[in-house]
Amino acid sequence: MGGLTILDPTDAPDFSFARLAQITDERIRQVPRLTRKLRGCPFDLDRPYLVDDPDFDVERHLHRIAVPSPGGLRELAAVAGHLYSRHLDRRKSLWEMWLIEGLEQGRSAILIKTHHAIMDGEAGAGLTTLLFDTEPEPVAQEAAPHVPRSHEAREPGTLRLTAGGLGSLMRTPFSLLRYGYQLGRQLRVMLPYLRQPEMPPITGVPQVSFNAPLGPERAFAWSSVPLDSVKRIKDHFQVKVNDVVLALTGSAVRRYLEARGELPSEPLVAAVPISTRNEGDGSVGNQVTATSVSWATDVADPAERLLEIHKSASTAKEMEKAMRAHELQPLGDAAPPRLINLAFRALTGAGVSIPMNVAVSNVVGPPVALYTAGARIEHIYPMSVLLPGIGLNVTTFTYRERMDFGFTVDPELIPDAWSLAEGIPAALRELEQCVR
Repeated sequence: MGGLTILDPTDAPDFSFARLAQITDERIRQVPRLTRKLRGCPFDLDRPYLVDDPDFDVERHLHRIAVPSPGGLRELAAVAGHLYSRHLDRRKSLWEMWLIEGLEQGRSAILIKTHHAIMDGEAGAGLTTLLFDTEPEPVAQEAAPHVPRSHEAREPGTLRLTAGGLGSLMRTPFSLLRYGYQLGRQLRVMLPYLRQPEMPPITGVPQVSFNAPLGPERAFAWSSVPLDSVKRIKDHFQVKVNDVVLALTGSAVRRYLEARGELPSEPLVAAVPISTRNEGDGSVGNQVTATSVSWATDVADPAERLLEIHKSASTAKEMEKAMRAHELQPLGDAAPPRLINLAFRALTGAGVSIPMNVAVSNVVGPPVALYTAGARIEHIYPMSVLLPGIGLNVTTFTYRERMDFGFTVDPELIPDAWSLAEGIPAALRELEQCVR
């Protein structure tokens, strides 16, 4: 996951790659998780460990590149998609940053990539406030205090890893039994909600062209709309901001599929991440679950589509809240990675797919202007992961008075991501007309 940040360094004479590297080096050490690396278990008998990297050097994670002339949005998107397609080097900390220069009107951009195992979207938003400043002049950061390496962060030896992996393997039958019991208990909680007419079916989801096996490449496009306009629509229809986000993205995809002559008669289904963090929890890591919501793409009227989405999302949130009362351990705790990988490959080979068409998420960013190395940040366009068989992810990030939409796609399945991104302003105008 990551983001593409557009910068205006016009009023920042000291802005440079060296200055950016210096500030990043000072800030990134405040988050020990971002200075650690993976240590795998022999034969994948247990999950990898995050251990201290004694050779951590921020310069190994910072790079610079320039866009080709004329440096417009399409050229920037092509470079961003190419960089985002590259796998992170698992021999070092799982993040990297690229300064992209040569944009029109003297602009620059920063692309940040972080493995989703390190943090979720909300933690990424918190990292944004750590790396960037609220004033043009960077605030000096106190040096990170020296903390002795924790027992968990010390790199274990091969013998210890193997012994731990064998112990995990021996516990697997009992862990799977416990997981099965917990899963069955949650399914009993889900069933009354799944019977509601506004909830999407867990099977029989319509398949479209971007629901297919993924290739190695990624492409990226974006759009931006006024946050006040989104809130006016939200207030007029008495729904949530997330409902408006789903309505806008659903309208854009509906228009895209209609133009291709492949709009199904059944509604598409969106996977919507839900944060499980307690208020004020700024820890790094993953504290997120997900639910499925009807995208109501079968409804032609935009206002009716929004209200249908609101009903489905409200029921889905009630279901998720009821499920949260019953603990379900992560699947990764129940079985060794090798066994989980084999199970997923078997399901994929049998044609079993995730019963969703797309992933849509909304991340709340800072309401104030941000700066980095003196350069003012204009937009933060989020980038995210593609799930197996789902070649489209739409993530929004609210920053100041704007809501920025990022479309991450597999270009083999969606050749022109911009045709989707350009549908967001058109969808907003439709709903504004309904309000008027």
